[in-house]
Amino acid sequence: MEGDEVGELKENAEKGSENQAMRPVAFTMSVLAVLVAVTTVLGHRTHTEAILSQSKASDLWNEYQARHIREHDTELASGLLSVQPVADKAAAAKLQQKWADSLAKSDKDLKEAQEKAKGFEEQVEVAEHKANRFDLAEAMLEIALVITSVTLLTRSRIYWYLGFVFAIGGILSVLSTILVK
Repeated sequence: MEGDEVGELKENAEKGSENQAMRPVAFTMSVLAVLVAVTTVLGHRTHTEAILSQSKASDLWNEYQARHIREHDTELASGLLSVQPVADKAAAAKLQQKWADSLAKSDKDLKEAQEKAKGFEEQVEVAEHKANRFDLAEAMLEIALVITSVTLLTRSRIYWYLGFVFAIGGILSVLSTILVK
């Protein structure tokens, strides 16, 4: 063996041990990448849930408003019928009674629609709080991934440990979504 070959073998052996020392860092980066992906998907799904709940709430509020307008129109028509001279008073009284029954039922329907709409609005609020936490977690995990990758460039493990700090923050943020109700 020549001197150059011995030097090369020694250098390769040193690189191998150095690469061996960086394996945990590379594994950590892989885990962080998976956590970022999962958190991103969960965040997107939660944002979608909020949008769908908001859409349902808007639909119910539109229905509530339409029913309320119909109720108001019925009250006006009933009032006009009571002050207008009519040829068939019995038919007018029957019509007014029908409208009064309709108004009583409409009041109940209005309250139900209002309660349902408020329920969907509460769902929107909860979903938005969860989505915000997922977004924070995603950002923290991405920061952790970038900081951890600096370890491979600098060979200084302080960045790996700092990456763990951000990763733990991101994981805690994801776990905190369980508490949102």
